[in-house]
Amino acid sequence: MLGGRWTRFALRRGGRLLVSLWVLVTASFLMIHLVPGDPVRASLGMTAPADLVEAKREALGLNDPLLTQYGHFLGNLVQGDLGSSIATQLPVADTIAQRLPATATLGGLAFLLAVAIAIPVGVGIAVLTRKGRRRRTELAFASTSVVLGSIPDFLLGVGLVYVFAVTLQWLPVAGNETASSYVLPVIALALGSAAVLSRIMRVEMLKVLEADYIRTARAKRLPPLRVLLVHALPNAVTATLTIGGLLLSSLIAGTVLVENVFSWPGLGSTIVQSITTKDYPLVQGIVIVYGLGVLLINTLVDVTLAILDPRSTIGAA
Repeated sequence: MLGGRWTRFALRRGGRLLVSLWVLVTASFLMIHLVPGDPVRASLGMTAPADLVEAKREALGLNDPLLTQYGHFLGNLVQGDLGSSIATQLPVADTIAQRLPATATLGGLAFLLAVAIAIPVGVGIAVLTRKGRRRRTELAFASTSVVLGSIPDFLLGVGLVYVFAVTLQWLPVAGNETASSYVLPVIALALGSAAVLSRIMRVEMLKVLEADYIRTARAKRLPPLRVLLVHALPNAVTATLTIGGLLLSSLIAGTVLVENVFSWPGLGSTIVQSITTKDYPLVQGIVIVYGLGVLLINTLVDVTLAILDPRSTIGAA
């Protein structure tokens, strides 16, 4: 019975992933090809001879019917071929492989920092404000978290640059050459997510602290710290995991603007440059990588929740 339930769960999640991936690939293809403008003319320049432009379009297959282009695109994609950049002539896959580590490192560090801030802050505020105590503390926390959570990442990044890089000159303003260059972009990405996640953590911890098994643990005169860390915290963290996964997805998307603020050599800055030059193959490839990352994270969260709480697999039945 359990094996069958897990099989149905895996098939359902796998099918959802494949359908979502197909929608992502198709949307990225159509989005790029239906945008007005000639990418070949943009890459060769407005003074390029018409015959050279036409020869380039023919070589890239841009004169073929849209459905034929779509078929070629899917066929190449299955083989791992994302095409070549119109501007640089380099394989898109090579460019992505070169830029992806910088973006993944930035997003991963920001997520870890957000979690490292949110869990202790959320738990601490929940303990302090339990049963309506310390209303001023609760109000101050709620106000601060709402403000921080509502500030766009790129705007926060601009503010951090002005204060710590331009005015105080404590930290570098651009690039990722040194460890100190990670500080500002990671904080810019993490702070808003940490504020949102800490509020959710507080709510979940308040619920757990009022649960019957916590009352039983207290009745056994277990040390308060043991009750909090061993009995309450794991359940509150599990309930917060889904939101944490969604926040990680938003962090990945947020790297696009933050990377441009800090001149970060990742996919985010590359895709903005590619859109400006109408380098369609490179834009397509990066969009697919970003979308695939979000889909895989959401699937990983579903699987993790199913492992931690097998009752969540019932929905697959």
